Amino acid sequence: MTAPGLAGLPRRRSVKPIIAAVNGYCLGGGFEMVVNCDIVIASEKASFGLPEVQRGIAAVAGALPRLVRLLGKQRAAEIALSGVPFPASQLEQWGLVNRVVEHDQLLASAVQTAKTISENSPDSLRVTLEGLHYGWEMASVEEASSTLVDSWYPKLMAGENFHEGVRAFVEKRKPIWRPSNL
Repeated sequence: MTAPGLAGLPRRRSVKPIIAAVNGYCLGGGFEMVVNCDIVIASEKASFGLPEVQRGIAAVAGALPRLVRLLGKQRAAEIALSGVPFPASQLEQWGLVNRVVEHDQLLASAVQTAKTISENSPDSLRVTLEGLHYGWEMASVEEASSTLVDSWYPKLMAGENFHEGVRAFVEKRKPIWRPSNL
Protein backbone atom coordinates (compact mmCIF):
# COMPACT_ATOMS: atom_id res chain seq x y z
CA MET A 1 0.00 0.00 0.00
CA THR A 2 1.24 3.48 -0.78
CA ALA A 3 1.34 6.14 1.90
CA PRO A 4 -2.03 7.78 2.56
CA GLY A 5 -1.91 11.53 1.96
CA LEU A 6 0.66 14.02 3.21
CA ALA A 7 2.49 13.80 -0.13
CA GLY A 8 3.61 10.32 0.91
CA LEU A 9 6.34 11.84 3.11
CA PRO A 10 5.55 9.81 6.24
CA ARG A 11 6.52 6.65 4.33
CA ARG A 12 8.74 8.12 1.64
CA ARG A 13 12.08 6.54 0.89
CA SER A 14 14.16 9.37 -0.51
CA VAL A 15 17.41 9.29 -2.45
CA LYS A 16 18.34 12.67 -0.96
CA PRO A 17 18.48 13.70 2.70
CA ILE A 18 15.32 15.29 4.08
CA ILE A 19 15.89 18.01 6.67
CA ALA A 20 12.95 19.31 8.68
CA ALA A 21 13.07 22.81 10.16
CA VAL A 22 10.22 23.03 12.69
CA ASN A 23 9.35 26.50 13.94
CA GLY A 24 6.03 26.07 15.73
CA TYR A 25 3.29 23.49 16.10
CA CYS A 26 4.12 20.13 14.55
CA LEU A 27 1.04 18.06 15.21
CA GLY A 28 -0.77 15.18 13.54
CA GLY A 29 0.20 14.85 9.90
CA GLY A 30 3.07 17.30 10.27
CA PHE A 31 4.49 15.21 13.08
CA GLU A 32 4.07 12.04 11.01
CA MET A 33 6.10 13.67 8.23
CA VAL A 34 8.86 14.78 10.62
CA VAL A 35 9.24 11.27 12.05
CA ASN A 36 10.40 10.12 8.60
CA CYS A 37 12.87 12.96 8.04
CA ASP A 38 16.58 12.28 8.21
CA ILE A 39 17.43 15.33 10.31
CA VAL A 40 15.10 17.41 12.49
CA ILE A 41 16.08 20.87 13.66
CA ALA A 42 13.55 22.63 15.86
CA SER A 43 13.02 26.11 17.20
CA GLU A 44 12.87 26.46 20.96
CA LYS A 45 9.22 27.42 20.38
CA ALA A 46 8.33 24.21 18.54
CA SER A 47 6.05 21.55 19.96
CA PHE A 48 5.25 18.08 18.65
CA GLY A 49 2.40 15.66 19.09
CA LEU A 50 -0.20 13.27 17.76
CA PRO A 51 -3.59 14.66 18.82
CA GLU A 52 -5.51 12.19 16.63
CA VAL A 53 -6.78 10.22 19.65
CA GLN A 54 -8.48 13.37 20.93
CA ARG A 55 -10.54 13.46 17.72
CA GLY A 56 -11.48 9.81 17.40
CA ILE A 57 -8.95 9.00 14.69
CA ALA A 58 -5.53 7.33 14.65
CA ALA A 59 -2.10 8.20 13.24
CA VAL A 60 -1.84 5.65 10.43
CA ALA A 61 0.52 7.36 7.97
CA GLY A 62 3.60 5.58 9.34
CA ALA A 63 4.59 7.43 12.52
CA LEU A 64 3.54 4.82 15.08
CA PRO A 65 5.91 1.97 14.15
CA ARG A 66 8.69 4.45 13.46
CA LEU A 67 8.22 6.11 16.86
CA VAL A 68 8.51 2.74 18.58
CA ARG A 69 11.81 2.10 16.79
CA LEU A 70 13.12 5.60 17.45
CA LEU A 71 12.00 6.21 21.01
CA GLY A 72 10.99 2.86 22.44
CA LYS A 73 7.48 1.60 23.09
CA GLN A 74 6.79 3.54 26.30
CA ARG A 75 7.81 6.96 24.97
CA ALA A 76 6.01 6.32 21.69
CA ALA A 77 2.93 5.27 23.64
CA GLU A 78 3.00 8.42 25.75
CA ILE A 79 3.09 10.61 22.64
CA ALA A 80 0.47 8.64 20.71
CA LEU A 81 -1.95 7.78 23.51
CA SER A 82 -1.99 11.10 25.38
CA GLY A 83 -2.57 13.32 22.37
CA VAL A 84 -0.81 16.20 24.14
CA PRO A 85 2.00 18.27 22.62
CA PHE A 86 5.60 17.84 23.77
CA PRO A 87 8.22 20.61 23.72
CA ALA A 88 11.11 20.38 21.29
CA SER A 89 13.55 20.13 24.18
CA GLN A 90 11.86 16.92 25.39
CA LEU A 91 12.00 15.31 21.96
CA GLU A 92 15.63 16.34 21.63
CA GLN A 93 16.37 14.48 24.88
CA TRP A 94 14.45 11.47 23.58
CA GLY A 95 16.31 11.47 20.25
CA LEU A 96 13.69 12.52 17.72
CA VAL A 97 15.00 16.08 17.33
CA ASN A 98 18.67 16.48 16.39
CA ARG A 99 18.97 19.91 17.94
CA VAL A 100 16.94 22.80 19.30
CA VAL A 101 18.03 26.29 18.28
CA GLU A 102 16.91 29.82 19.02
CA HIS A 103 13.77 30.66 17.06
CA ASP A 104 15.45 33.30 14.89
CA GLN A 105 18.33 30.91 14.04
CA LEU A 106 16.21 28.00 12.82
CA LEU A 107 16.34 28.57 9.07
CA ALA A 108 20.04 29.48 9.11
CA SER A 109 20.82 26.33 11.08
CA ALA A 110 18.86 24.12 8.68
CA VAL A 111 20.46 25.73 5.63
CA GLN A 112 23.94 25.36 7.13
CA THR A 113 23.25 21.68 7.80
CA ALA A 114 22.15 21.24 4.18
CA LYS A 115 25.27 23.04 2.92
CA THR A 116 27.52 20.85 5.06
CA ILE A 117 25.88 17.70 3.71
CA SER A 118 25.93 18.95 0.11
CA GLU A 119 29.72 19.34 0.22
CA ASN A 120 30.07 15.55 0.42
CA SER A 121 30.19 13.04 -2.41
CA PRO A 122 26.73 12.64 -3.99
CA ASP A 123 27.42 8.94 -4.54
CA SER A 124 28.49 8.42 -0.93
CA LEU A 125 25.42 10.27 0.29
CA ARG A 126 23.19 8.02 -1.83
CA VAL A 127 24.78 4.82 -0.54
CA THR A 128 24.79 6.10 3.03
CA LEU A 129 21.07 6.91 2.81
CA GLU A 130 20.42 3.39 1.55
CA GLY A 131 22.31 2.02 4.55
CA LEU A 132 20.24 4.18 6.88
CA HIS A 133 17.03 3.00 5.18
CA TYR A 134 18.09 -0.64 5.47
CA GLY A 135 18.88 -0.17 9.15
CA TRP A 136 15.47 1.39 9.63
CA GLU A 137 13.47 -1.15 7.64
CA MET A 138 15.19 -4.49 8.19
CA ALA A 139 14.99 -6.47 11.40
CA SER A 140 18.56 -7.76 11.24
CA VAL A 141 21.60 -5.47 11.36
CA GLU A 142 23.65 -8.19 9.67
CA GLU A 143 21.11 -8.50 6.84
CA ALA A 144 21.05 -4.72 6.39
CA SER A 145 24.86 -4.55 6.30
CA SER A 146 25.16 -7.44 3.86
CA THR A 147 22.49 -6.00 1.57
CA LEU A 148 24.22 -2.63 1.54
CA VAL A 149 27.64 -4.12 0.79
CA ASP A 150 26.33 -6.50 -1.87
CA SER A 151 23.91 -4.09 -3.58
CA TRP A 152 25.55 -0.69 -3.31
CA TYR A 153 29.25 -0.78 -2.45
CA PRO A 154 30.36 -2.13 -5.86
CA LYS A 155 28.40 0.69 -7.55
CA LEU A 156 30.03 3.24 -5.26
CA MET A 157 33.55 1.92 -5.95
CA ALA A 158 32.96 1.92 -9.71
CA GLY A 159 31.86 5.56 -9.76
CA GLU A 160 33.86 8.67 -10.62
CA ASN A 161 33.30 10.18 -7.19
CA PHE A 162 34.91 7.28 -5.36
CA HIS A 163 38.09 7.68 -7.38
CA GLU A 164 37.99 11.47 -7.11
CA GLY A 165 37.66 11.28 -3.33
CA VAL A 166 40.65 8.96 -3.01
CA ARG A 167 42.75 11.10 -5.41
CA ALA A 168 41.83 14.29 -3.57
CA PHE A 169 42.80 12.72 -0.25
CA VAL A 170 46.19 11.56 -1.58
CA GLU A 171 46.81 14.94 -3.26
CA LYS A 172 45.68 16.81 -0.11
CA ARG A 173 43.06 18.86 -1.95
CA LYS A 174 39.33 19.36 -1.85
CA PRO A 175 37.47 16.89 -4.11
CA ILE A 176 35.53 18.08 -7.14
CA TRP A 177 32.37 15.99 -7.11
CA ARG A 178 30.36 15.01 -10.17
CA PRO A 179 26.59 14.50 -10.16
CA SER A 180 25.65 11.04 -8.96
CA ASN A 181 24.87 8.32 -11.47
CA LEU A 182 23.69 5.87 -8.83
